[in-house]
Amino acid sequence: METNSTQTEKPGFFPLKNLSLDESGSKNLDLDGVGKERMVALRTSISEINEQIKGREKLSRQIFNECEKLKTEINNFLSEHQILNIGAEDNSAIREKTDLRHKKMEISELQLNEKINCWKDISQLKKELREYERELQEKNERSEALARIMEDN
Repeated sequence: METNSTQTEKPGFFPLKNLSLDESGSKNLDLDGVGKERMVALRTSISEINEQIKGREKLSRQIFNECEKLKTEINNFLSEHQILNIGAEDNSAIREKTDLRHKKMEISELQLNEKINCWKDISQLKKELREYERELQEKNERSEALARIMEDN
């Protein structure tokens, strides 16, 4: 009995859409499409994760550089005001300098936290990347093994 795609499909069964007749009239299963969609999806995911890693590294560099600019501006401001207020230090000027130094420390802390968070994010992305690469490699190996088996028959 030949499978007809117009027949009603039974639960738990799926039609062999890749089934074709070869020149001799015997049935031949087209293996090119078997699992191909998953392999394409895995390759796409791998590519996207690599882009995410690059994007996360770029974002981290941008944040770090912006923090460095802020710290430089604070240093410049402190240097300018130190020259202007050499002998006229009052409580408000001392408080302002202390606040600015505190801000520098906060910015340095932000930079350190960004480095740590970036490392964690990239580590997680690389873990996910390794899983997808392993699955893709397994699929490729299975596909090649199946192709070899079919060639032997």
